[in-house]
Amino acid sequence: MTQKTDPNTEPVRLLFEMTREDNPRLYDDLIRFNKGTKRVNRLRFLAQEGLLAQNWMLVPVGGGISHSPGAARPASISVNPIAAGHMVQAFDVPTLGGED
Repeated sequence: MTQKTDPNTEPVRLLFEMTREDNPRLYDDLIRFNKGTKRVNRLRFLAQEGLLAQNWMLVPVGGGISHSPGAARPASISVNPIAAGHMVQAFDVPTLGGED
């Protein structure tokens, strides 16, 4: 009887193909790097930043401290929702109609 590997310790392996038509912005960013470690690390970095941006959008600003509408937010919790949306969109499944 074989033992099942704990899914929390099992590495995630990805192999995918991407053309410029799939996502021009992401493609152009990744193509700057030669195949291999540098490109993988860049993708890993972009995924991590996108995940952080997506999670920041779910956290109330200031941990429940109310801010007046005109008050500036501290830089440590400032997230540009448009940039975060683009990051999330970069990892979405492309639409079939080629719409972007």
